[in-house]
Amino acid sequence: MSLWQDFLGSTTHYVATTNFGRIRVVEAGDKSKPAIIFQHGIGGHLEAYSKNLVALSDQFRCIAFDYVGHALSSRVAMEYTPPVLAEQLCELMDAMGIDKAHLSGESLGGWVSGFFAVKYPQRVLKLMLNTGAGIPIVSEKGRADMLDLMERSKKAAGVAPSFEMVKHRIEWLIHPSNHARLVTDEIVNLRLHFYLMPEGREVTPMVNRMLPRHDEFLVPLEQISHDTMLLWTRDNPIHDLECARAAVARIPKGELYVMEADGAHWPQYEAPEEFNRVARAFFAGAA
Repeated sequence: MSLWQDFLGSTTHYVATTNFGRIRVVEAGDKSKPAIIFQHGIGGHLEAYSKNLVALSDQFRCIAFDYVGHALSSRVAMEYTPPVLAEQLCELMDAMGIDKAHLSGESLGGWVSGFFAVKYPQRVLKLMLNTGAGIPIVSEKGRADMLDLMERSKKAAGVAPSFEMVKHRIEWLIHPSNHARLVTDEIVNLRLHFYLMPEGREVTPMVNRMLPRHDEFLVPLEQISHDTMLLWTRDNPIHDLECARAAVARIPKGELYVMEADGAHWPQYEAPEEFNRVARAFFAGAA
């Protein structure tokens, strides 16, 4: 199914923020329902949640957006860090009239959500860290994966992205058993289009500087006071299951869910039926 078919029933619009420019937003569901705000990974875009927004919109107001410096949101020259992007989330919620929401973020999105939950606990209902970054890398494999990713990013710096380069990056996100089904020309060309936009040439290197600074901005896990689910895969790169188990033990109301289906870094996209079922049960359950 095409991404655009996945989004049927949703609306796309732009929201003006005070310090972060125009933010592209896609949402589905009645505004009177509890909100879930989904957040993508570094270098990513809101299409990472194309298979989740409409599916969960019968029960929730589902929102996904592009971080500043990404995709079709404003490309602003600034120092990019997870705490700064948490301020973008705060401004976006203010602009959209959302007092509090459930948060679900993968990779960078989980990293940002963790910082947001600690700084603005009154604005968070429940928290899902979906293969999230910002937790200590405790395994040798995880450290090797991070070095490999930084080396790939370094080699790509200053080089015009190509179809093959972007395809290779998306294959890194998705389990090999899902490549034939999910690594399509459509998703590769979409990301390639975002990467080739001229306004990103200055800003993208600023965004990518978050990677080597990962350990400077670890989420203070003990300070998260919300019901928190770490939703993980058996084959998540960098932050493997050993990392997730060590992290969840430090969160007072933390729980770990390991996906049954094959998945790597995009379980919400790779196994949406399972992800949506688990998300629905978690976010709809009694606090």
